[in-house]
Amino acid sequence: MTVSDGGSYVNGGAEAAESSTLALDDGDIHVCQDGPHDSPALLLIHGSASSTRSWNPMVPLLTGAHRVIRIDLLGHGRSAKPADGSYAIPDQARRAGVALDRLGVEHAVVVGHSSGGVVATALAEQRPDLVTALALVNTGPSLDASIVPESAAAGPSQWPPTDEQLRRIASTGFSRAGYRIPEELLDDVRGMTRHTFITTMGATRSYLEQRSLPDRLTVLGKPLLVIFGDEDRRWRSSSASDYRAVPGAEIEYLPGLGHSPLLEDPPRTATPLLAFTAIHAVREV
Repeated sequence: MTVSDGGSYVNGGAEAAESSTLALDDGDIHVCQDGPHDSPALLLIHGSASSTRSWNPMVPLLTGAHRVIRIDLLGHGRSAKPADGSYAIPDQARRAGVALDRLGVEHAVVVGHSSGGVVATALAEQRPDLVTALALVNTGPSLDASIVPESAAAGPSQWPPTDEQLRRIASTGFSRAGYRIPEELLDDVRGMTRHTFITTMGATRSYLEQRSLPDRLTVLGKPLLVIFGDEDRRWRSSSASDYRAVPGAEIEYLPGLGHSPLLEDPPRTATPLLAFTAIHAVREV
């Protein structure tokens, strides 16, 4: 089923060319597509307590060279939020792979922001045939890199959170004090249930506790780009150097930007990404 996406776009991005809902066995997944279908596929995966809308400012910069596909992970955005669903990282990755299969995509460069990079890594582990290369944007390599108190994963004591609580939760996602947090991002948190908020946060911790991302990525042997705003207030920016353990990994620091460079400065974030995909993206035959 394909329906128009009437949601407003962060920072004035364009409306999605196609918005659809894919019925999966364990919950409906919302998908957005932009750009020519015969261009190389680029899958964008959002972080925790976010949605496809976090990528809106980037999309117009990427569609000239790509078929840009975004999904709302289960529990987020317009996707289902079942109380009994599995929000484990491998299950989120499996759904992303099924979504690409349903869309007829055989090869994709996969880009993940924050915990979306964890899902991207799991997808590459499960489907090395599908993932040609990976780009991680401000994705902490291990729990040792975290600078957010563990108690933050429990979320606010009341649900839905008050506006003040929401802004406090979101504030560390940006580098500048007083940064005007887009209302759409606050709405994404409001749209979650307390269960999905807590469970998805815990799922990322659990996955990183098992094995660090550089260890996982070294085994995969996939081309890797790591983009990191060097004023990140959630992950130590110096931890990006941990990815140098992955043979051939490219590390791109963005001075003056925080945890969400895709929102704070889309053009600067898109520049290294497009240079990377120009080399590694695969056009479908």
